[in-house]
Amino acid sequence: MAELVEIFTDGACRGNPGPGGWGALLRYRGHERRLRGAVAATTNNRMELTAVINALQALQRPSCVRVTTDSQYVRNGITQWIANWKRRGWRTAANKPVKNEDLWRTLDTLATAHQVEWKWVRGHSGHAENELADRLANQAIDELSQGDGGGRATDRSRH
Repeated sequence: MAELVEIFTDGACRGNPGPGGWGALLRYRGHERRLRGAVAATTNNRMELTAVINALQALQRPSCVRVTTDSQYVRNGITQWIANWKRRGWRTAANKPVKNEDLWRTLDTLATAHQVEWKWVRGHSGHAENELADRLANQAIDELSQGDGGGRATDRSRH
């Protein structure tokens, strides 16, 4: 069995919509990689999705992955809702377009390349890695507002 890659993600938005950031912590074989990025105008849900997408994109080969998120939207969307959205041509049960379809399509493609377990934790409840992902997301927003983030992903690795 392949070794597990642990991923912890969070998104943040100041205003909804407003400036937003995402953060991710990847852990594998005792090494950690921290990722973050920001966007000038976005929503919290887009940042939650973007955090997971960027974390999965950072993997260099198909892996066994545990994604821990505090977003019910992300976890339920990828584990419960997406199959029906695809079956309905990316329409909701109310026959409305799925919000964030572009990101859901990307996440779906990335997730199928890996063996992913999806885990939910309550946000702001003292879960150390979730709190770190939240700090990374907010740090990215701060950098963007100071002109340091430029709305692009920044990689801060610690090995």
